[in-house]
Amino acid sequence: MKIAVNAWFLDSPDAQTTGSGQYATHLIAAIKDFAPEVQIECVSPRRRGDWSKLHFEQVEFPEAARRMRADIAFVPYWAPPLRSDVPVVVTIHDVIPLALPDYRGGPLQRAYAGLVRAASANAVAILTDSNFSKGDILKYLEVDAARVTVVPLAVAPSFTPNVSEDDLARVRARYALPERYVLYLGGFDPRKNIETLMQVYVWCGESIGEEYPLVICGEPSTPVVTDGGERISLARMAEQLEVSDVVRFIGRAAEEDKPALYAGARCFLFPSTYEGFGLPLLEAMACGVPVIGSSAASIGEVVGNAGVLVDPKDARRMAGALIAVCIEDDLHERLRQRALLRAAQFTWERTAIETLAVFRRVYDERSRT
Repeated sequence: MKIAVNAWFLDSPDAQTTGSGQYATHLIAAIKDFAPEVQIECVSPRRRGDWSKLHFEQVEFPEAARRMRADIAFVPYWAPPLRSDVPVVVTIHDVIPLALPDYRGGPLQRAYAGLVRAASANAVAILTDSNFSKGDILKYLEVDAARVTVVPLAVAPSFTPNVSEDDLARVRARYALPERYVLYLGGFDPRKNIETLMQVYVWCGESIGEEYPLVICGEPSTPVVTDGGERISLARMAEQLEVSDVVRFIGRAAEEDKPALYAGARCFLFPSTYEGFGLPLLEAMACGVPVIGSSAASIGEVVGNAGVLVDPKDARRMAGALIAVCIEDDLHERLRQRALLRAAQFTWERTAIETLAVFRRVYDERSRT
């Protein structure tokens, strides 16, 4: 079986900092380890840029898959070709541009979303990260449910509680971290619910803020949108909510520093309102860090019983849960153990095995025709 892979994100300079790049990198490596007999041929773009990306996805990649006589053309992100002589399998992590009006963008972005939406109908199989995302795919793309398979993601082995004291000390010094802290690591667009993130410390700041300040991986100048629609900086939001004294901004975290950042945290706070999966959740749990956050979207599927999840706008209840997990050692240890057990269920080997099962089904169906 020969698989041609759209490598737009695989060989990009940001391959290890984008979710699509990390997914493609780890999945393909795991497939090669688990099934070396499967031929993986990565197709890279000849040039980069917005129009070059569209041309690569719709023309260059399907033509290359045909020329190499691939059995499957695999697109590891939501950009299947509208026409392809080779059966297409596509991974759709989420359908945010269709599900969330704020993310539909301008005319060009909407036209692109319409193109990939139409092209998805021609894919012989669709992979997605969670049952939540599968539900959205069925709702917004109106494809046959039998063609959509849920295959959960995983994280790199570097995400572990066994971080050396030297690494912990190095990262603590590099980011001027307090001795104890609660961590937020993720995006800052509207669905990340940053105002609720800080409102948690409106409720719990007086009781635990000094001992367990909120450490945010981001620059204080990063723009965010308030619930009222005002566009301000992270620092200004903290000032308006009067939590500046218990919130620390440490800038963007380097990938190699993330395991130590997680491992040094008491809890991971994550109030997002929409996730197709939520890799930061799994990264935190793999480092033995309990999660306090939102019960929305796919988050419950990932976290299971390894944290406390509440309504995404209920900052007061999140604060109560955070106080309890920070100050009650028995509760913290119980959730820590659950986090490690839960995270161990998500491995790239499992992702590779379940992805290969879909590839083989497509290959067998094609062989019979």
